[in-house]
Amino acid sequence: MKNQPAASVPEDVQRILSARHHDPFSFLGKHRDGDAEVVRAYIPGAVRVSIAEGDLPLERLHGTDLFEWRGRPGTVPDRYRLAWTSGGAAHTAYDPYCFAPLLSDYDLYLFGEGNHQHAYRFLGAHPHNVAGIHGTLFAVWAPNAGRVSVVGDFNAWDGRRNPMRSRGGSGIWELFIPGIAPGALYKFELRHRDSGSIHLKTDPYGQQFELRPYTASIVADAAPYPWQDQGWIERRRGMDWLHTPVAIFEVHLGSWRRGPRGAFLSYRELAQSLVPYVLEMGFTHIELLPITEHPFDASWGYQTTGYYAPTSRYGTPEDFRYFVDHCHRHGIGVILDWAPGHFPKDAHGLARFDGSALYEHEDPRRGEHRDWGTLIFNYGRNEVRNFLISSALYWLEEFHIDGLRVDAVASMLYLDYSREAGDWTPNIHGGNENLEAIDFLRRLNQLTHELQPGTLMLAEESTAWPMVSRPTWLGGLGFSMKWNMGWMNDTLSYMSKDPVHRKYQHDMLTFSQLYAFTENFVLPFSHDEVVHGKQSLLNKMPGDEWQRFANLRLLYVYMYTHPGKKLLFMGCEFGQGREWDDSVELDWYVLDYAYHQGMQKLVRDLNRLYRESEALHQFDFEGRGFDWIDCHDSSQSVLTYLRQGERDALIVALNFTPMLRRDYRIGVPHPGVYREILNSDSEFYAGSNQGNGSGLHAEAIPWMGRPYSIAITLPPLAGVVLRPEAG
Repeated sequence: MKNQPAASVPEDVQRILSARHHDPFSFLGKHRDGDAEVVRAYIPGAVRVSIAEGDLPLERLHGTDLFEWRGRPGTVPDRYRLAWTSGGAAHTAYDPYCFAPLLSDYDLYLFGEGNHQHAYRFLGAHPHNVAGIHGTLFAVWAPNAGRVSVVGDFNAWDGRRNPMRSRGGSGIWELFIPGIAPGALYKFELRHRDSGSIHLKTDPYGQQFELRPYTASIVADAAPYPWQDQGWIERRRGMDWLHTPVAIFEVHLGSWRRGPRGAFLSYRELAQSLVPYVLEMGFTHIELLPITEHPFDASWGYQTTGYYAPTSRYGTPEDFRYFVDHCHRHGIGVILDWAPGHFPKDAHGLARFDGSALYEHEDPRRGEHRDWGTLIFNYGRNEVRNFLISSALYWLEEFHIDGLRVDAVASMLYLDYSREAGDWTPNIHGGNENLEAIDFLRRLNQLTHELQPGTLMLAEESTAWPMVSRPTWLGGLGFSMKWNMGWMNDTLSYMSKDPVHRKYQHDMLTFSQLYAFTENFVLPFSHDEVVHGKQSLLNKMPGDEWQRFANLRLLYVYMYTHPGKKLLFMGCEFGQGREWDDSVELDWYVLDYAYHQGMQKLVRDLNRLYRESEALHQFDFEGRGFDWIDCHDSSQSVLTYLRQGERDALIVALNFTPMLRRDYRIGVPHPGVYREILNSDSEFYAGSNQGNGSGLHAEAIPWMGRPYSIAITLPPLAGVVLRPEAG
């Protein structure tokens, strides 16, 4: 045909040859043509082509790699194989264009409505069997594409070879390719219907990816994993997390430990080393910085390109399932940091996916985080909400994750977040609230709690937005818990000050009790506080070496005895002095030194005390679990308070100065002996070993509004915890 005028070439042929055909199934494959039947195949590079059933040769359309057979109807079966030679090799495979549509209209309808809770089950790439014929079913949402092709290592990455079937107004394209097995590399090649621009993209629903810097999706193995955590899952369904201890160890898997020559540990290796450490330290949960696939190591996973794939840096999806299963079998929960607030602009990712602003807003005033160089999801679009909610449920259901920490919620709630005047557009009521994002978050939390009872949804939300952790039916956002960023900022600001000046900042510690029970709070000392020039927690503390360690030990006693669940970033538990660096492992060598050993022992003992004492966790979110003894002693920078459970109570006294205070009298509610059960100044923790070792007898001396009192020794820069005993 190369010698024929363009006008004489049939339009269908032109479109197939130029990879512009919107409906390749209308031309390729088997069709009735009058009294005859025709089979057409387009195989670039093929020398000869035949139908294997009957060895029926196809004729080449002159000057093209289009081949055609014509013959009597019924000669060729409905599903037939093509045999061809190319590059000196022989090939035989079922023709993808002899298969009917496989996606159900009901799935497409629910997806378009925004109500398909498990879109990952039909979108993406899934090993499939059609009447005994094995292959992979590919499906992708690209409503503004004029043509979409599957390209991969099985078709020389040639977008002409496997154009997909359009499913009409749904915007979804599908193609079943026989013979494609798990492990195959693939992407989608999309041609915009108006501009003709070509876009090579990884699968938004891809469940496995190549190791960076390579970006292809991988057809994941659908074989079921042999889970052994059924007992854990059953207990989780009835977990009363409001009244049980939650102590979270936040971990970046790539820098917790490294292997020989700095190599990443695998998920399986991490399971064998991290879980015993977490058990020894007494944490109840591990929270993973995002392990969703991401192209750039230094983003720590917060700029996600694979919302359905564990990063290949540490192994396969099956390896990650092993990690979670191992945690559960040893009584450790797993929380995943999840970032639905934005996504990167990488050319192979979601940005302008089909040549248009599909997942993001077209208007950069709504669609772009200029500070972060990322794009914002269009939460008002049904299919985008489906994509994100399905991702959340995917991790909870398919990987047995125990909860999601939702990153950067504040950036989702406010249209003017981190924007100058004139660089944002108001909502329909003229306000700065992102109404579509609010609806999305409420729906997200409703569905996760309904479909996966016992799992936790945690919000990293840094503003005073009301009722973040209150039920949606009360007008809240529906999160289980919220990070208490105000408490964290006030506390670290106070602790960074020289003790001689702390008396002027006393309210930075007492203010938290004015709002402590307005939300279900987590007290976080996270990775964000030990990077980007903020210094480590240890080096935020003032004074000489002894004082810095004493201040940090005091800080941890304050955190563990303050109402709220706990979160501590790796390395903080042993007082690493260097800022966190994601490119190398933690400074484990410092545990050769007494101060760091003491810090680690203290955190281990605080976790044990927190777990074993109802007073410290039972009423974390209720006012009846906390009562001030004295919050007014600013002149001496001392705080004393009572923590209470149904069956026990503890007295906490904190001295924020380096002064040893003997015979410091505090009021107590009952007579009897008050015995010191934890003292951060103990020599066991490398302190000066001042304290109240033999127990204190309450005297009938009214003090601070209480009928009895005790005179205690307050060690310098230390916290002590006392338990009343009958006597």
